[in-house]
Amino acid sequence: MPIAAIGDLEIAYEIIGSGRPWVITPGGRFSRDYGGVREMAQALADRGQQAIIWDRPNCGESSVNFTGASESIMQADALAGLLRHLDVGPTVIIGGSGGARISLLTAARNPDVAAGLGIWWISGGPFGNMTLANVYCWPSLTAVWNGTMEDVANLETWEEVIRRNPRNRDRFLAQDRMEFRATMERWGHAYCACGDPLVPGLSDGEAAAMTVPILIFRSGESDMFHTRATSERLAANLPNVQLVEPPWGDREWIERGESTREAGGALFERWHLLTPQLVEWADTVLKN
Repeated sequence: MPIAAIGDLEIAYEIIGSGRPWVITPGGRFSRDYGGVREMAQALADRGQQAIIWDRPNCGESSVNFTGASESIMQADALAGLLRHLDVGPTVIIGGSGGARISLLTAARNPDVAAGLGIWWISGGPFGNMTLANVYCWPSLTAVWNGTMEDVANLETWEEVIRRNPRNRDRFLAQDRMEFRATMERWGHAYCACGDPLVPGLSDGEAAAMTVPILIFRSGESDMFHTRATSERLAANLPNVQLVEPPWGDREWIERGESTREAGGALFERWHLLTPQLVEWADTVLKN
């Protein structure tokens, strides 16, 4: 699969279809191959769109990277670099859960690459935000605090990036242990719910300056990780936003989690259902 060299980073990506460019970012540390991502890209291609799927730094086949004020900001700037490298022009940037956060930050920090923004399952609220640090940062911090970078590289959370890109093991071992420890503390602190931020890493000033058209799918009332209040607050505080209901019920996040644990499903397996609303919105509000 294609690998783009973006500065010191190797970014794995694929392009599916042709037409208006879109880029899909999954959540968690899931790769472009996780269930539902490619299916959504194909659904966009079937409607005459061009879909880019990619592995963020620290995911899938791409490089690991531990620079930047936060992991999300680093990944957002990497996405902007990838879009410029591909020379696809302003792109509709979409994603769910962690992918929603990366999409927002990409458009806010790099408005030249964004034609529009579609987001759903936006992490937020004290519980949702503080849980993210436990998912992304504290396992590595715990391993390195009194251990070594080899202990970090052996963690399950990094198994896929090392298996799919063996050079990443050397990148881990080349990290200064104390510097890496400070990075995990800094990255974890970015998810602090102190001050009740709209989105971790997105300042009020950056949010207010966004003019790109945005489609937000309202979160379920039952979802304590991606709270309904977060989706509604974003819609109320960002310019040029449409807030719409998703094509699934209130318990979608819970049911997808149950399906993943009990039946081998995938959290994102029904993302393709968003495609008709996304394409209709884009055809209505976007010029390219």
